[in-house]
Amino acid sequence: MKYVTRLLEGLWGAFAWLVFGVCCLLSLIVVTFVPGLPARRWFVTAAAKAAFVCSGVRVKVTGLENLPPGHSVVVANHASYVDGPLLKGFLPARFSMVIKGELRNVAIAHFLLRRAGQRFVERNAQVESTRDAREIVRAAKEGLSLGFFPEGTFREGPGVGRFRPGAFVAAARGGMPLVPVAIHGTRDMLPMSHILPRPRRLHIEILEPIGPDDPAFSNARALAEVARQRILAALGEPDLLESRD
Repeated sequence: MKYVTRLLEGLWGAFAWLVFGVCCLLSLIVVTFVPGLPARRWFVTAAAKAAFVCSGVRVKVTGLENLPPGHSVVVANHASYVDGPLLKGFLPARFSMVIKGELRNVAIAHFLLRRAGQRFVERNAQVESTRDAREIVRAAKEGLSLGFFPEGTFREGPGVGRFRPGAFVAAARGGMPLVPVAIHGTRDMLPMSHILPRPRRLHIEILEPIGPDDPAFSNARALAEVARQRILAALGEPDLLESRD
């Protein structure tokens, strides 16, 4: 029975990748020829959501009422490659995800994401990292809604690590509410060591926003820690900073 289950999961995983590939191909065609950024954003958001729906993945979204009607900055825990498409598909289309700069080296992915209005930030090269950070802060000041995975990477085991300050600097300087989001289930669906995803239920839990009038907004690191603790409490996972002490 165990082998039958693995076979069925493997077949589903291959099917899920096929659906995702078709959605990416359609998105690539649309962003190439559609001139307006709002229309491209809407279609890519719809395509990302369709990748989950058409694969039969059940995604529960709670706390949508916590998203401010205007622009805001969303920060979420990072556990899997699934996280980016998941948030892109189930957050409003106005959100631009901030993506690691290494994807600039993948020509097709870079073209698709850039044309869909996503932003890139270099994590390693100092000059490029500073330039990207300035551009993201400028975008926040102009009122662009942004989505971040402030851990910057993910790992095999459960837990939430240190948050990088970029998202919180952008929120503070842009004067925009910061919305913590807890993503449940993606690590189990597609762990770091797996190629094929497994059929799992996913849950996006949108937590109460932290407004610009909160005292934590005066310090990016304090704001990061407030958001991190809220996400930790929602996930019930280990605090990886405590485990280092």
